[in-house]
Amino acid sequence: MTSMMTAVVAPEPGGPEAMILVERPIPTPGADEIVIAVEAAGVNRPDIMQRRGLYPPPPGASDILGLEVCGLVTATGSDVTRWTIGDRVMALVSGGGYAEFVLAHEDLAIAAPADMSSVECAAVPETFFTVWTNVFDRGRLSPGETLLIHGGSSGIGTTAIQMAKAFGAKVIVTVGSDAKADACRALGADHAVNYRTQDFVAEVRAVTDGGGADVILDMVGGDYVARNYRAAAVDGRIVQIASSGGRTGEADMGLMVHKRLTHTGSSLRPQSIGAKARIAEALRQFVSPWLESGRIRPVIDSTFALDQVAQAHARMEAGEHIGKVVLTVSRHA
Repeated sequence: MTSMMTAVVAPEPGGPEAMILVERPIPTPGADEIVIAVEAAGVNRPDIMQRRGLYPPPPGASDILGLEVCGLVTATGSDVTRWTIGDRVMALVSGGGYAEFVLAHEDLAIAAPADMSSVECAAVPETFFTVWTNVFDRGRLSPGETLLIHGGSSGIGTTAIQMAKAFGAKVIVTVGSDAKADACRALGADHAVNYRTQDFVAEVRAVTDGGGADVILDMVGGDYVARNYRAAAVDGRIVQIASSGGRTGEADMGLMVHKRLTHTGSSLRPQSIGAKARIAEALRQFVSPWLESGRIRPVIDSTFALDQVAQAHARMEAGEHIGKVVLTVSRHA
C-alpha cells in the first residue's frame, strides 16, 4: 500500500483556481485519533473563506481544506476505544477533509447510518454540529416556538428546517427565489419569504400574529441586525453564525431592552475537542435516531470529484445551490 495520498490545498489566497492537488503522506493517528479513508467530503462556506485567505486553520490543524467527511476507519490510535478498523463513520475535522485519508478525534466521529450513502453522510457533520449548537444549545429552541432561518435553502438552512420540525417547532425561512421557497416548504418549512420581493420583518410578524420569531438563525449580519430585532419576539434569541452581509450593523439598544432580547454568536471550528465532543454526544442521542429512521435526510444539491473541486466551490459561490455540495473522493461514495 502506498504511503502517499492526494489532497487539496490553496497555497495562495484566490478564487477557485487557487486550489491545487498535492501528494501528502497518509497521516498517522495520535493516541486518541482515527484515520479515515475518505469516501466523500462536504463543501462548506468556511472552506471558501479559507481559500480566500480569510479563515486560516486554527493552530495545529491541517492546511488541507475540508471540515467533514464520511468513510471507513483504517487505523486507530493506542487509546481509541470507540471505533475499530472497518467501521463506517461520519466525522467533523478541523481540516484535512479534501483528501483520500484524514485524521479525526475519535469523539468527533459518529456512526454512519447503514442506509445512507457516503455522499449523504459527508453532508452531516459540519452542518448538523452547527445547527445543534446554535439553534438548540445557544438558541434554546423549544417545541411550539417559532424559528426564523435566514438562508433557508443552504446546507445549514435545509438541515435546520428538518431538525426544528422534528423537534416540534414552527419554521419560517428567507430565500432568494420562488424555487428555493418551494424547496424549503417541501422540507417542512411553514412559511417561506422571498427577501427580494418581500419584507421579512412584516411577513414574520404577520404569520406570528404580531408575536415575532422566538429564535432567529442568521448568517447575514449587516443591515439584518436591526431588522432581526424588529422581527424577534419578546425574550427572543438571535444567533449569529456568519456575516455575509457585513460584519457591522446598527442595533437598537432600546428595542433589545424592551424585548429582553439575547443576541449571541459562535464559530464551530476553533472550539475545543471537549466542546465539540459534547455536541457529538447530543447528536448521537437526539439526531442519529432521526437519521436512521429517515425522518431527516441531508439535502444534496450536487456532487463533484476531488479533481473538480474548483467547480464545486464555484457552484457554492454562485448561490444557486439548494442543500449541500459534496466531493466524491473514492469510488465507493
